[in-house]
Amino acid sequence: MKINRQAVENVALLSRLEMAPEELDAYAVQLNAILEYADVLNKLDTKGVEPTAHVLPLKNVMRPDVVKPSLPRELALSNAPEAEDGYFKVPKIMEG
Repeated sequence: MKINRQAVENVALLSRLEMAPEELDAYAVQLNAILEYADVLNKLDTKGVEPTAHVLPLKNVMRPDVVKPSLPRELALSNAPEAEDGYFKVPKIMEG
């Protein structure tokens, strides 16, 4: 797939980028070079290579959930600017 100046101009418009005419030509050349390199990579034999999302074997490290006692209500509300009936009182944000 070849990228021409018109395609770069269209993407710049969609991205709300202002570009000088010489920039459009330069980006078209650079994007075509990237696509040519990707085409070279597509020709590589990757049979037996497992697809990966990351080059390192990363795993999420999760701790087990442990039930612990929570703060007493009075302590949780002790620094609240305003409290009412045992709850934080905050400004109303919705009408109605």
